[in-house]
Amino acid sequence: MSELEIAGRLVELVRRLGGPDAQAEAVVTRSDLALTRFANSFIHQNVAESGIGVRLRLHVNGRTAAGNGSVVTTEGLTALVERTLAAARLCPPDPAWPGLAPPAPTPSAVAVDEATAHAEPDERAERVRAFVAAAGGLEAAGYCRTAHRSSAFANSAGHTAQGRAAEASMDGIARTGGSDGVARLHADRLADVDGAALGARASARARAAVDPVELPPGRYEVVLEPAAVADLLQNLAWHGFNGKRYAERQSFAEPGAAQFDPAVTLVDDPLGGSGLPFDAEGTPRRALTLVEAGTTRAVAHDRRTAAEVGAASTGHASPGAPAWGPMARNLRLRPAAPAGATTIGGSANATPADATPGGAAGAAGGVPGAVVDADTAALVGRVRRGLLVSDLWYTRVLDPLSLVLTGLTRNGVWLIEDGVVTRAVRDLRFTESYPRALGPGAVLGVGRRAVRQPDRLDGVWWEAPPLRLASWNFTGGASG
Repeated sequence: MSELEIAGRLVELVRRLGGPDAQAEAVVTRSDLALTRFANSFIHQNVAESGIGVRLRLHVNGRTAAGNGSVVTTEGLTALVERTLAAARLCPPDPAWPGLAPPAPTPSAVAVDEATAHAEPDERAERVRAFVAAAGGLEAAGYCRTAHRSSAFANSAGHTAQGRAAEASMDGIARTGGSDGVARLHADRLADVDGAALGARASARARAAVDPVELPPGRYEVVLEPAAVADLLQNLAWHGFNGKRYAERQSFAEPGAAQFDPAVTLVDDPLGGSGLPFDAEGTPRRALTLVEAGTTRAVAHDRRTAAEVGAASTGHASPGAPAWGPMARNLRLRPAAPAGATTIGGSANATPADATPGGAAGAAGGVPGAVVDADTAALVGRVRRGLLVSDLWYTRVLDPLSLVLTGLTRNGVWLIEDGVVTRAVRDLRFTESYPRALGPGAVLGVGRRAVRQPDRLDGVWWEAPPLRLASWNFTGGASG
């Protein structure tokens, strides 16, 4: 049976076994996941997994329950329906049940690249080999992965939907023994993942990060590279623009308020990349502008959170949404407009990078290796004294309402003096409110080239250009 036939069979079984008043929705997904991992500069693991997952949610006699399975025979589907009905009888009443998604057309998604969907291990290995070779003798580690999903939805209201998605990503580090450099990329096509370019970038940055100096804590102007900006987007999506947290008054988001700098426009764009065209409730997905030129416009909702606040679902339901809330998972920070075009909020990046003081060559200064590309160099060249930050990690929320997080830098921090990257700096701990750091007047520059960063979850990515921020609060060294 096809995915859509399996989903329809489940809905029919619920009607037959649960009675005519039982409401049901089913999502069936076939997945082909493949991962090639390398460490100590050689491949040590190549794994692939193909399978089918079935998720059923039903509402019967005022109670809601969900179940999962992977056996799609008649017996397996019947057993899934029976145990989910049994679970519903034990669940408390659900007076906030929002009902099922009504029939609606499913939008078109990005065309699936068949070469990526059916990539062979040798194709991933070629990119690993290129990464290792470009690292120039440095120890290299990381992964190259591909994924393909084919999914279908059906519910008792007569709504059906189906779609496919494929993606590829690579994440690798090069290591000198005392310093690391990183390079990452997520793409819709494996052909767009250049292992040699990523390896060369990681190697150059690792060599540039040797012999770091210690700097005192304090507020510094910063240039955050796309990998670091991705952490901001992830936490803003999970904790700020989350409809459940918004309904519970645990989010900073205030739709209609100018909470960010005019240079900030954030759009969740699942159909602009490797995303399925519908969510776990069958709601059609579309681009959703969360922040427009600094003004908060929306938060992500599923049907339940939307009903709580009198809104409509934005297509962000997921199997974990009842516990964690609906979250944007394909968030883009819009880059600055090219030279000569209208810039967002009067962004300071209207000068070509090669005409900017401290351009790509000058920004490297006394630091060995090519630390920054031309896009980042255009931001670095305007900094009198500050820090260039490659990556943030181990970030944890301290205050959900103001979204204050603490975390560490990693994979390279450098001192900027008079528009020139001068030397490496030891890793630092920070404590910062992400909305404040991006608040009105706080964004001094936005790069023109957005780079898509992978997430540890398939189907999730974060796309951002580099950012120049007026202030970032560093509270200590990596050890405390």
